[in-house]
Amino acid sequence: MPTELKMPALSPTMEEGTLAKWLVKEGDLVKSGDLLAEIETDKATMEFEAVDEGTVTKILVAEGTDGVKVGTAIALIAGEGESTDAPAAAPKPEAKAAEEKAPEPAAPAKGGGETPAAPSAPAPAPVAAPKAQSGDRIKASPLARRLAEAQGIDLASLTGSGPGGRFVRADLGSAAGGKPAAAAPQAAAPAPAAAPAKPFETDIPHEAVKLSNMRKTIARRLTESKQQVPHIYLTVDIQLDALLKLRGELNASLAARGVKLSVNDMLIKALALALIEVPECNVSFAGDTLIKYSRADISVAVSIDGGLITPIVANADAKPISAISAEMTDLAARAKAGKLQPAEYQGGTASISNMGMFGIKQFDAVINPPQGMILAIGAGEKRPYVVGDALTVATVMSATGSFDHRAIDGADGARLMKAFKALVENPLGLVA
Repeated sequence: MPTELKMPALSPTMEEGTLAKWLVKEGDLVKSGDLLAEIETDKATMEFEAVDEGTVTKILVAEGTDGVKVGTAIALIAGEGESTDAPAAAPKPEAKAAEEKAPEPAAPAKGGGETPAAPSAPAPAPVAAPKAQSGDRIKASPLARRLAEAQGIDLASLTGSGPGGRFVRADLGSAAGGKPAAAAPQAAAPAPAAAPAKPFETDIPHEAVKLSNMRKTIARRLTESKQQVPHIYLTVDIQLDALLKLRGELNASLAARGVKLSVNDMLIKALALALIEVPECNVSFAGDTLIKYSRADISVAVSIDGGLITPIVANADAKPISAISAEMTDLAARAKAGKLQPAEYQGGTASISNMGMFGIKQFDAVINPPQGMILAIGAGEKRPYVVGDALTVATVMSATGSFDHRAIDGADGARLMKAFKALVENPLGLVA
């Protein structure tokens, strides 16, 4: 009998996915490790591998189908010598119960006349509920249990009048006041279901594009963040000339190794070190608990087709900038190709988002829960800037930290921004 191949959970939070593409067809022989399908989760398109050897006998879910729940059978695979017939559906329990309870037909009366109607059976007397013993379960409706608890009535001392001795509301009315409980008023007619949302209408020429799982997740998470997380924003202006000079020197010395550091690589390192210096900001809010991290894992915002993903540079505070650069090059490439594994983009202790390459001077980023902060980086540009007591022209960028005010006080956020500014303006601390 074929084995059901079920929609896998490709991440800890995955509940459904899109079966983007089948890589096999019915009749194909597959072995362990062969790629069967591409499945789109809320963050990436991942390949699904075969675990056992067998023949694909039936594809149950067509490619392109979205909203496929985890655990849903998507194909059938038969092992060697197994029947290729689909597993027989189990009989419905309702039908089986009906068969067991169906009465036998009455025998016709002799003489060919009509069968006289059987006299009505008297209503069964209420069944006395057995006394509750250790481990026994008393049968009662949820309403009867609530009334008994509110009125201090011991159900074990009463007799239930429902089927099988089950206690109902009427039994509690008699026990509480000597009179049967008043009949429940007739339930009001259910409220009419909410009318479906009116389709968007416009006379402007347009195209309606169905949202991807990624875009739906982004919309949901950012809405929740702005609704539930009280954001506080702190901005500093940072002189970049010393960092740009050091970057040029490092790239010249690393050119033979094929390494080219970006400004963003150095800023990732600076944020990681600042979080270690100000651990009050390297935290997550978790209800009645504050999670304090002992290392800095930096989630880096990467724009990809259809959305945004945040691959993580783990333990960034302890890695040299050259290692951060190589890791980010690999992570960004695989993010754009949709090939990241869940562990590579889920987690992180804080985030950084750099829009300087688009010429954006300053912006406020939305926190990515459960993280406690995100740093928004603007463009470095020539500005009038006071150095000492002299007005000069310097390369300056604006950086804005968004902090979860439930977990991080404004003064601690200010300390983090000060530490970050000091590291960027005195960049030898990044390579010490």
